[in-house]
Amino acid sequence: MTTLVVLSVILIGLLIAGLAFYLFIVGSQLTRIAGLLEECSQIVWKIKADAEAVEPGVERINNTSGVIAGALPLLYGMAEGIVAGATYEPDPEPREPAPARPANRTRRSRLHDAVGYHPE
Repeated sequence: MTTLVVLSVILIGLLIAGLAFYLFIVGSQLTRIAGLLEECSQIVWKIKADAEAVEPGVERINNTSGVIAGALPLLYGMAEGIVAGATYEPDPEPREPAPARPANRTRRSRLHDAVGYHPE
């Protein structure tokens, strides 16, 4: 019975040591995550401070965008009027292309000019 008790105590000791090692690893990872979250929170506060400076300009941009959005139907109608007169409309009947005609006279070669020969 003493062997069984000794082995049980050793097993319980190993189990506690394993759990302690596991908790040490988890604790160190959580500490690292806490540091990274602290850095992130500082970045978020900086972004918030920068956004507060921009906020009045964004409101003005939104108001201007609303005015432009209200004028879009008028601009669209004017653009349609301009494009209607300038739009290309192809011929209703497709014509057959004319056959290729030969040149009016014999083509001369420029090779003669390159070497200085004038046959005239």
